[in-house]
Amino acid sequence: IGFALTGSYCTFSNVFPVMEEAARTHTVIPIFSSNVYATDTRFGTAADWRAKIEAACNHPIIHTIAGAEPIGPKKLLDAYIIAPMSGASMGKFAHGIFDTPALLGAKSHIRNDRPLVLAVSTNDALAVAAENIGKLLARKHIYFVPFGQDDAFKKPTSMIADFGKIPDTVYAALKGMQLQP
Repeated sequence: IGFALTGSYCTFSNVFPVMEEAARTHTVIPIFSSNVYATDTRFGTAADWRAKIEAACNHPIIHTIAGAEPIGPKKLLDAYIIAPMSGASMGKFAHGIFDTPALLGAKSHIRNDRPLVLAVSTNDALAVAAENIGKLLARKHIYFVPFGQDDAFKKPTSMIADFGKIPDTVYAALKGMQLQP
């Protein structure tokens, strides 16, 4: 399983237990966007997240374009997860821009007709990102973790995936089915 992280740093602490649990029973290859690999935030330093994730997965993080490119040609993965999938990364992917290791790895992976599972986390899902969500929902081999508003009053356009449903979404996607909310 490829498990990629893009922006939305505030959700890493919610995503990490899912990745850690998956790594107990599956081979999990972590993949980071360039920004995730190098950016310290108020939610933790890049070095701390790298160490924690590499220890949990027992695998080095793919963090370069050159490292991500062979994922598809070598058919390295059965499933590829992007969690969190930030609004910026969604926009890039929806418009064919694969300029980060996480996005290039995903594009490389789905060329083999294998599932790509996206766990949305963006403050703009019901605004500018809505168009990109719609485009990706209509594409073959792309599956969404069920998602909904995370704070309808303070952040009325924000949506977030139910990260606890990542495993069920992956199992459904491997059967060619979209898990429904």
